[in-house]
Amino acid sequence: MTEDLPELRASDADRERVAEHLRDALAEGRLDMTEFEERLEAAYTARTYGELAPLTRDLPVPGVSAPAVNMVKQPEPDSGWAGRVVGGEGTSSWAVAVMGGFERKGGWTVPKRFNCFTLWGGGNIDLREANFADREVEINCVAIMGGVEVTVPHGVEVVVRGVGIMGGFDHREDGAPAEPGAPRVIVTGVAFWGGVGIRRKLTEAERRRQKEERRQEKLARKAKRRELS
Repeated sequence: MTEDLPELRASDADRERVAEHLRDALAEGRLDMTEFEERLEAAYTARTYGELAPLTRDLPVPGVSAPAVNMVKQPEPDSGWAGRVVGGEGTSSWAVAVMGGFERKGGWTVPKRFNCFTLWGGGNIDLREANFADREVEINCVAIMGGVEVTVPHGVEVVVRGVGIMGGFDHREDGAPAEPGAPRVIVTGVAFWGGVGIRRKLTEAERRRQKEERRQEKLARKAKRRELS
């Protein structure tokens, strides 16, 4: 790895070397789990040396003693929810799908009230990577011979107040416990010969973290078997 050619494309082997360096730093207590997850995700999505280099710049080179560090206690990082309740206006406040579809996903900002309507169509509202204009937001869904799926991240509180008329309004996530500081998502509306579904799904970063945890557990089991053999 070199910083002399920051625009040079990184290979899978380069990304894996950085990931291994990060795993060592996590095991040594130099990174907490939140920092490790953020840097690991950035490593696997990096395209150039210039994107990889900052991920290990503040970590000692393996095999080289680290200099003395300031032992003054630093403030603990927050849970992350505070940074996602941003206030202000939403990126989008409504959506319509008539014999078609709509999608709201990625890093958009959910307004205090979002209204959507589908007629012989479908909509996808994904909140996993979204910010929130308020600690409590409302998503009002009207689905007539159509459907809307609302995808929420783990940790948020979901309150379902919609009804289904010859259709379905999903109440399975209603009342699930919330993490401290997490926003409340209220889902209202009506499904007439249609359906409104509410699902909790992992983000890509969370899936990678679980995959990495399973990998580490597998390596630990192999190491233990070698010690016993």
